[in-house]
Amino acid sequence: MKRRYTGICGMSEGAYAGGMLIRGKWLILLAAIAVPMMLRAQEDAALDGQLRAIAAAHHGRMTVFARNLKTGTTASVAPDELVQTASVIKLGILLDAAEQIRAGKASLDEKVVLTKENQVPGSGVLNVFDAPLTLTLKDALTLMVVVSDNTATNVAIDRLGLAHIDETLREAGLKDTYLYKKVFKPATGPMPADQPKFGLGKTTAREMASVMERLAECHLSLDKRAPLPGDGKLCGAMLHMLRSQQDRDDLPRYIEALDTSEHGSAIGNKTGALDQVRNDVALIATKNGPVVIAAFTQDNQDQRWTGDNEGQKTLGRIGDAVVKRWSPAGLDAEAFPWDDPLAKTK
Repeated sequence: MKRRYTGICGMSEGAYAGGMLIRGKWLILLAAIAVPMMLRAQEDAALDGQLRAIAAAHHGRMTVFARNLKTGTTASVAPDELVQTASVIKLGILLDAAEQIRAGKASLDEKVVLTKENQVPGSGVLNVFDAPLTLTLKDALTLMVVVSDNTATNVAIDRLGLAHIDETLREAGLKDTYLYKKVFKPATGPMPADQPKFGLGKTTAREMASVMERLAECHLSLDKRAPLPGDGKLCGAMLHMLRSQQDRDDLPRYIEALDTSEHGSAIGNKTGALDQVRNDVALIATKNGPVVIAAFTQDNQDQRWTGDNEGQKTLGRIGDAVVKRWSPAGLDAEAFPWDDPLAKTK
């Protein structure tokens, strides 16, 4: 009597050998069953349901992608839907700066000049400073992140090059993320047809989460080569900027109540806001491992520029739901090697 084969679908050994494997159909069937099962196994269906409920209650559109970097588990709502970046695209500029620094094409200590032409309104402080003013590239990037300084962003774009930033995003595998122009400046040269729709930049929740993941895991080598000796400290410098980010009303809203100017935060994040937009991308150090969340609210009915804006509260609920699901014990700032993410592998 033939021994029963106890594999997929309980198929007998005889059936297994009965021609399906020879013709290749069994392998196709196996892949069709096993691959989706593996993908589903990493998706947290219960958390997906919670996030969908938050999205349904929001007066606007919401997209989100979250990943537990320790377990690989993910949760999402419309993670591949194109969205306006607002200032979240500055995270892509930070990645390009890291790439140029590690390649020896730029330096955090090099001098850049603030010119009056680059002074623009909106968030930040450099627009009220007297120009010209000499800064370091690190100063410009720090202001771009910590207070989302639009003028500092334009200084950084001039130094790094708009085309180079977008090429870095392409090489990082981001097919739907694009920085179109400088902040509060008109687009110049040939532009994609969708630029007027998205303004400063476009992305998806999944792709912008991947940028934060690169910094969190210090995967700066776009060609997948081994890290360079200085990569860990360079990532640490970028994460220090994100950890010092001062807008705490979005993803951190309900999960971290301490004064982050006096105590080290467990969250490094970059926000973005327009009248109808509130976005946030964060790396969160929890007691159960690091978590990355990229969340976007668009077409928001609530356009108030106050701390009670519904979009910001919605982002806060997302952060709260993810952390409570994946780390019920909460956050732990010391659980993540902020100064050198590669230190954990040394």
